[in-house]
Amino acid sequence: MSKIAFFDFDGTITTKDTLLEVIKAQKGKAAFYTGFIINAPVLIGFKLKLISNQVAKERMLKYFFGGDSISSFQQGCDAFIDRQLPLIIRPQALAEIEMLKAAGFKIVIVSASPQNWIKRWSDSMGLGLIATQLEVAGDRLTGFIKGKNCNAEEKVIRIKAEFDLSAYKEIYCYGDSNGDKAMLALATKAFYKPFRTVS
Repeated sequence: MSKIAFFDFDGTITTKDTLLEVIKAQKGKAAFYTGFIINAPVLIGFKLKLISNQVAKERMLKYFFGGDSISSFQQGCDAFIDRQLPLIIRPQALAEIEMLKAAGFKIVIVSASPQNWIKRWSDSMGLGLIATQLEVAGDRLTGFIKGKNCNAEEKVIRIKAEFDLSAYKEIYCYGDSNGDKAMLALATKAFYKPFRTVS
């Protein structure tokens, strides 16, 4: 019997929401704040649970990246991974990952964020990745998600599609939000907000 660990990415491995940081990095802070003002009704609707996570995310993706070439977008994501991402990775998360590796765990990131700004980092760390995928038409981003946003129950569906969990004696899950709770329920040992600093 083997051991496997599933990690949420945003807020668990990182200290910030990476979608917001990627928008700032690729479009600049002025465009970022302008875009959020323009899309405020959608964001308020999401906060009030009147609009789904996927619809709200697609609205932001379409506003900021819809029509962009996938090659230029990916170049921006790679630059973000190289320059900004290391600054928002929790040291505690890195220590936990290394400890689990030493204990023989297979480690997989399961994220609602698109794989475009995670995979290069996860590959460099020797980690598996299950993440949201973006729709591309021709060589352009449509602003829509391909399939479903990898959040909440979709995380469980995607995990079970890729892994036979009955083959694992130990299943560790790490998360920090309501969107992770379905995944945490799969665990033999669950960690909720395990890396938060308590002041």
